[in-house]
Amino acid sequence: MDETYTKIKGQWKYLCRAVGKGGQTIGFLLTARRDKKAALRFFKKAVRQHGLPDKATIDKSGANTAAIEALKEETGHGIEIRQIKCPNNLVGQDHRAAKRIVRPMMGFQTFRSARVTLQGIEPMHMIKKGQMVAGDSQGQSAAGQFYSLAA
Repeated sequence: MDETYTKIKGQWKYLCRAVGKGGQTIGFLLTARRDKKAALRFFKKAVRQHGLPDKATIDKSGANTAAIEALKEETGHGIEIRQIKCPNNLVGQDHRAAKRIVRPMMGFQTFRSARVTLQGIEPMHMIKKGQMVAGDSQGQSAAGQFYSLAA
């Protein structure tokens, strides 16, 4: 799990992302603050979709540590926390796809427009990585998979 920044109306906001061991995107969330409440909301969203992890690799952020500790208390599940000053390149490289599209825009005007745009960018990146393959779209291109999601 790691955060990157995106500019919204001249202020930096946080795009939290989690990536699994194999490079698959676990989840993403755009937040205004980098605090325990936002981190806990992100972790709960990821747990709802993918279940509880055994290990979590995070940066040295106190908010992330506090959120995982709170999640451990709520669920009673033992999650090993690995704190690394700079998380592995797997997460950083995954941020690159969104940054490549957002950077030429020079930021967003509203939080809503940033959220909606990123909610479109992230699934497209997941399709390109081959994560969102449905049962009937095995041989389809990324565009074909996208259109089958809309249908």
